[in-house]
Amino acid sequence: MSKPLPEGKYADLSDGLRLHYHDLAPANGPALGNIILIQGSGPGASGWSNFQHNADPFASAGYRVLVIDLPGYGFTSKPGDAIYSLDYFVGYLKQLVDHLALKNCILVGNSLGGAIAMGFALAHPQLVSHLVLMAPGGLEEREVYFATEGIQAMVKYPLGSPEFTRDVLRQLLQLLVYDPTLVTEQLVAERWQILQLQNPQVLATMQVPNLSGRLPELQCPVLAFWGREDKFCPISGAHTLINNCRNAQVNMLTECGHWVMVEYADYFNRQCLDFLQHTPGGQSGVHP
Repeated sequence: MSKPLPEGKYADLSDGLRLHYHDLAPANGPALGNIILIQGSGPGASGWSNFQHNADPFASAGYRVLVIDLPGYGFTSKPGDAIYSLDYFVGYLKQLVDHLALKNCILVGNSLGGAIAMGFALAHPQLVSHLVLMAPGGLEEREVYFATEGIQAMVKYPLGSPEFTRDVLRQLLQLLVYDPTLVTEQLVAERWQILQLQNPQVLATMQVPNLSGRLPELQCPVLAFWGREDKFCPISGAHTLINNCRNAQVNMLTECGHWVMVEYADYFNRQCLDFLQHTPGGQSGVHP
């Protein structure tokens, strides 16, 4: 029998928005830094369903780990009248960082979360020491993303419509990975649970600009991952990052889709920890 998605803490932010997050303490002693795991988009998406294979290893390595549900997702508030722009997401992430008095933030973002991580680092470079990006959005024009097989499947049936069945959700999740057996019944159950809470506003109004022209402005080191079989964000984005960032390392993996942190969790975790331990941070320095 599948388990319900775990519930963590809440931060009360502006305009009545309650942001849900999990807060994992470092295993021993003071935190080496604050890792914020920023989820991707999609039906039933949440922070924990994206990063349940990564949060504990990072905390065990000595980091404070925050797994957040973005506005419109997970257990966080889902305003029906908001315009879910990149600035909207970045603004609430900044409020959470201020609410928790965080410094030395290590932003780890997948897909939409990657675009938010880049947007936050551009707006608040003094707060970010490192960026880790997994097939981030925000590196192409909207039309390029909407031409992909994955995005076309995601928008085929409106959220809440009778056509959007549990089987449709399973098929959509299988597009995220190279090996469909990684889409377990537990994962489907977690996403289905959250899908019942979601409203269509977040996907209908999402606005993420092309940030590729601003990549040279990033002041912190960047570690990126991309699967060759990604059906949501074209792998050309990996070349965009390596050609435009001042300090970047890019891992390109075969037999891997959109979810590197799920499909190659152990490899992803090891590479991230090696990067954090051996790559000096950006403006915020290396101390929490």
